[in-house]
Amino acid sequence: MALYSEKVMDHFRNPRNVGVIENADGVGEVGNAKCGDIMKIYLKIDDGIVSDAKFETFGCGSAIASSSMATELIKGKPLEEVKQLTNKAVTEALDGLPAHKLHCSVLAEEAIAAAIKDYYEKTGNSGS
Repeated sequence: MALYSEKVMDHFRNPRNVGVIENADGVGEVGNAKCGDIMKIYLKIDDGIVSDAKFETFGCGSAIASSSMATELIKGKPLEEVKQLTNKAVTEALDGLPAHKLHCSVLAEEAIAAAIKDYYEKTGNSGS
């Protein structure tokens, strides 16, 4: 069996939503000191809907694939739904990650949560 699923390889080789959103409504940046991965997620939010999501990731193929898949999963979704995104959902959407790479999907979840927190801070909304 291959170490990485076809979906992981596809999102690594052809990542979706790479880049920066100028004047993003929310930006979240997280890193993992152990592996050196750094993930930055940009959100554009219109009327409570994530209308656009982009990322910049410095890291391994699993980190890039996790960023790519996570942004795909949240685009067009209501913020309340996006707040529920888990690393497990990202991993499942990628048809799995090796156990030693699960932290990459955790980074994606954390980066999105940080971007939402940034959005709430910028808008003065508590998010509850």
